[in-house]
Amino acid sequence: MQHPFRPSDQVRATLRAMNEASALGKPFFFVLDFELQEALFFPDPIRQYDGSIFFDFPSARTPEPPGRKRPISLTPRPEPLERYQERFRIIHDGLMRGDSFLTNLTLRTPIETEASLEDIYCSSSATYRVLLPHRFVSFSPERFVTLRGSELTTHPMKGTIDARLPDAAERLRGDYKEGCEHHTIVDLMRNDLSRVSAEVHVRRFKYLTELHTTSGPLLQMSSEIVGQIDRSQDLALGDLLLELLPAGSISGAPKCRTVELIQEAEGVPRGFYTGVCGYFDGEALDSAVLIRFIEETSTGELFYHSGGGVTINSLCQDEYHECLQKIYIPQS
Repeated sequence: MQHPFRPSDQVRATLRAMNEASALGKPFFFVLDFELQEALFFPDPIRQYDGSIFFDFPSARTPEPPGRKRPISLTPRPEPLERYQERFRIIHDGLMRGDSFLTNLTLRTPIETEASLEDIYCSSSATYRVLLPHRFVSFSPERFVTLRGSELTTHPMKGTIDARLPDAAERLRGDYKEGCEHHTIVDLMRNDLSRVSAEVHVRRFKYLTELHTTSGPLLQMSSEIVGQIDRSQDLALGDLLLELLPAGSISGAPKCRTVELIQEAEGVPRGFYTGVCGYFDGEALDSAVLIRFIEETSTGELFYHSGGGVTINSLCQDEYHECLQKIYIPQS
């Protein structure tokens, strides 16, 4: 398959380091950006902890950074609907031409807050938390892939609704537009896993999880897809992950032309937002998609990145409001 991005020399070097470490059973943590232009590799980050990266995964965690756990208030300064309409039109025109069946369109929204990235990391609650000081914080609910033994799994997440609405679960599962998105991503990720594993099948379809946020509870819809890899050979995690990137849930289908539409509509690189990160403990891999993401620029400005899937049935104003609804800090 043609890859949507040409990895930089730095990314290729990182992928080689991941291959070598995984073949030898050595632990590491990694971060890969969306466009495969920047990558980070941290050998044995738990035992050799130096404060250059902080993470809290189901499988492992570093010590907390010197932040303060407290209620976080954000003031977003979103672009006007009229500007978003221009981006949406580029995507929708591509969908109408048949260039894409589903495209993930995102916004980079300036925010104001008195909290530091460290405060936000310490105060947020998520399945996957990651902090790269002075660069970004991510509090992601979305797994990318996990590898335990020979079993490779992925959990694409697509579909969100306000959990306070009457019959919210039934409405989300029965929503035509959300269902189209979800079926497309499940099919895409099933095909992706089939390139690197065997016996691929959907174990769970359209299961729901509830998130508690500063804006109220949300229901999100996911599916679980499973395959089997051959562990009798040396494990090359860098090569394996490259075959699966970018993650289907935050790009779309088909990937190559869809990524071109994303770049035209969004206008600036995403960087680490919607990239992936993961921890390998020497045997098992646990990884996440970098969503629910706040970026800090070199001048100290903060931007909250959010987005959603656009299909031919999508309405511009609904997609715009979904992006704004996702500007929140999940707190327990």
